[in-house]
Parts: sequence; structure tokens; C-alpha cells
Amino acid sequence: MNDGTPPLPRDVEWHFTRHARSVSRARTLLRAQTTAWKLPDEVTETAALLLSELMTNAYRHAKVSPGREIRARCDLDADRLRVSVTDANDSLPEPRQAAPGDESGRGLTLVDALADKWGAGPREGGIGKTVWFELAHTLHGSHGDVL
Repeated sequence: MNDGTPPLPRDVEWHFTRHARSVSRARTLLRAQTTAWKLPDEVTETAALLLSELMTNAYRHAKVSPGREIRARCDLDADRLRVSVTDANDSLPEPRQAAPGDESGRGLTLVDALADKWGAGPREGGIGKTVWFELAHTLHGSHGDVL
């Protein structure tokens, strides 16, 4: 039933400065968006965790000038959520085996374990790379009203 409210967009993109505060801001925006899309809580929490990992990698490891942006994007389809993070560094990430005492190095291992799919590649039409993951979902609400 349509109450005259326009449908929510099925994609959203945010631009962040390369700063530590951008990681928590990205999580907050993602949670608000997935709540608006009425995605299940477990999908939202997993997506927020994995987005944090990708944003942290972009912030810490993309050795580019601080003025360069990090972009996060969410795309919703009928049965999956795709989240991507783009930065201006061309180096593609690779999972590594962190030692028990290491304080970092587990992010992509976590993404690999929790995402239904993930990958990385050169940024389309520009400098840098995009790292992404997908999570399958079942929509809350009546009759898939988000789409």
C-alpha cells in the first residue's frame, strides 16, 4: 500500500575525510540506512562490523595525502546488501595471518569469515581501489516494502 511517501533509494554513498573519526561516522550512517531499509538486526550489525574493518584499513593503510577522501557505498537488492569502500591507494589488500599477540591484521580475515562474498579491485575510472563485501538478507516489513 502506498501512502504517498516516495520509496527509499536503494543505494547511498558517503564521502569521508581520511581520519579515524570517519570510521565511527560510517558505522552510524550505515546503521541508520539499514534500519530505514528494515534489514534484520543481524545483517545490520555484521555490515557495521565489516564496514568498520574496511574503513579502518582505508584510513590506516591508504598512504595518500590526508585530504583524499574515503568513500563508502551501500547498494540494496532484493536479497543482498553490498557495501564498498573506495580510497585513493592502488595497492590491493590481501588477508594475512596475524600472530596471537598482534594488535591488528585480522580485518580481512574477519571479512572473509562473515561476508557471503567479498573482493577488491582497481577503482572504476580512476585512481585507487574499491574493497567490497556482500551479505544476503531477508527484508523485514510487509511485502518487501523497502524495494
